Amino acid sequence: MDQRAVLDAALELIDAGGLTMRALATRVGLTPGALYTYFPDRAAIVTELADRLLGQADLALLEDGSRPPGERIVAFSLDLRDVLMRHPAAVPAILGAAFSGPVALRVGECLLAALPDPRASYTVMVYVLGAIALEAAEVHGPVPPEEERIAARRAALSIDPEAFPRTHAATDAIAAYVSTEQFRWGLERVLAGLA
Repeated sequence: MDQRAVLDAALELIDAGGLTMRALATRVGLTPGALYTYFPDRAAIVTELADRLLGQADLALLEDGSRPPGERIVAFSLDLRDVLMRHPAAVPAILGAAFSGPVALRVGECLLAALPDPRASYTVMVYVLGAIALEAAEVHGPVPPEEERIAARRAALSIDPEAFPRTHAATDAIAAYVSTEQFRWGLERVLAGLA
């Protein structure tokens, strides 16, 4: 047994909707007390998972000095969105984690290289992670293709055109809030506003 096996099992449990130390110990064949020899607590496991998932996104996209900073940030953010949307149930947990692992620090360093004002880097992180969190919150179980999620949102929107005329007129745009196009549109405008 090693930390990697514990983290694999922890991610499986989060994906299934229930990470507890007891469930994790059972999954890896340890007593709850023995589990603490690998991680001091659940928060440490989630922090390590956050770093692992960040590391699955292609950091080379963010580090590519041959591209303008905005392009690098958009490319990395889209890749990170793809990674995190493969584990939508993990998104709320990792958003509560301390982003202090080596990969998180490297991502932060790259963002600061692209956007030297720390407030700008923070604003981008808030947009990216917030948009992903809102998208992940609507997914329960395996993530359907984007077109199906948009169609389901559109079908679920039953807006009274007399009471809410603007919202009714914006139904198609609202349904597409979970689209790649919307994610990119918002991020590009955040970056333009920070430039």
